[in-house]
Amino acid sequence: MLSWDELDNDQTTTPPLGVSSSTSTQHADTSTPASEASAATQALVADARQVASNDSDAIARAKAALDELDIQEGLDELEGTASRVSVDAKQMINCRADLNQLVPFKYEWAWQKYLDGCSNHWMPQEVNMTADIALWKTPEGLTDDERRIVKRNLGFFSTADSLVANNLILAVYRLITNPECRQYILRQAFEEAIHTHAYQYCIESLGMDEGEIFNMYHEIPSVAKKAAWGLKYTRSISDPTFNTGTVDTDKELLRNLIAYYCVLEGVFFYCGFTQILSMGRRNKMTGVAEQFQYILRDESMHLNFGIDVINQIKIENPHLWDANMKDEATQMILQGTQLEIEYARDTMPRGVLGMNAAMMEDYLKFIANRRLTQIGLKEEYPGTVNPFPWMSEIMDLKKEKNFFETRVIEYQTGGALSWD
Repeated sequence: MLSWDELDNDQTTTPPLGVSSSTSTQHADTSTPASEASAATQALVADARQVASNDSDAIARAKAALDELDIQEGLDELEGTASRVSVDAKQMINCRADLNQLVPFKYEWAWQKYLDGCSNHWMPQEVNMTADIALWKTPEGLTDDERRIVKRNLGFFSTADSLVANNLILAVYRLITNPECRQYILRQAFEEAIHTHAYQYCIESLGMDEGEIFNMYHEIPSVAKKAAWGLKYTRSISDPTFNTGTVDTDKELLRNLIAYYCVLEGVFFYCGFTQILSMGRRNKMTGVAEQFQYILRDESMHLNFGIDVINQIKIENPHLWDANMKDEATQMILQGTQLEIEYARDTMPRGVLGMNAAMMEDYLKFIANRRLTQIGLKEEYPGTVNPFPWMSEIMDLKKEKNFFETRVIEYQTGGALSWD
């Protein structure tokens, strides 16, 4: 095998085709040493900083300001991370490795979720709302109970995804210290923005009272309680001075992740999604239902990512997952389930769309059992079964078409979107 030393010798003894040996040797003898090249480069850089006669006053002041720039602070910050990062040095929280070095990956699953999220990109305007508008504006098009469901869910979700996005950007992203996980969090935050956009698009398309819908989390108790429950878990970690690094602060972050991934996205969304998607299956509000279908699939990936993050933190910090923390996590999921059961009763005082509050309560208990076992806790509602198996089909990303037969759902980005 050719070594670099052999390559060096080969280049010195055998001149390139068409070049004499003496020419080659002379060229090698007159090459500029690295130190001289560096000095020459620095001189060119310094010359670029000189104020020229044709520079405006603004340009001159900009150059002068850079003369005063103190780079020592940046050098001090990089001093501890100047060496190459090894996989073993990367951690989910409290990592001291360079946060800016994406590779080598420690958690391949996080990067794969980022790629999957990018592949499943969609935008609200791609969904045709014409049939929904006609149905909504027809007095006898929907029953009062069906209209109540649409309004309640748009009211809750238009706020909930904003709460999640704020929590991600203002708190979670800063405190998770693994670069590939941060990459996915950025993608998730963008998807939350798309979801908020989708709810706004539905509200605007249907000509709803925007003040009524967007203020519902202040005015409707069953909506307000869910929003208030979620907000209480952001108060401490959204403080810019909050940092992990102690048992108490690490547990506070873990509580937040359980609240937002296991409860807000893992329980609170399921009653509303089931109601709206059931409407779509009955050929009602198919545009709204189609958007909820895409949102649910995004949220399923968010949930799976969050579960993986929580479990990885537990593996790397087993001292955090003590009996008290396990009891707290169980209580959080059970509280969230109870709030969602109350929300179901508020939105469905009577049977509607082939379901009722009792069936929804069974479904939510089934979901709660899933969330508990996914983070290593025992089921609290043994024997509960899923009364809506079709919901699992909707969440299957490999499904060739959606229920409403309007477009292929294995969508890709941009011009690759394929319509029937």
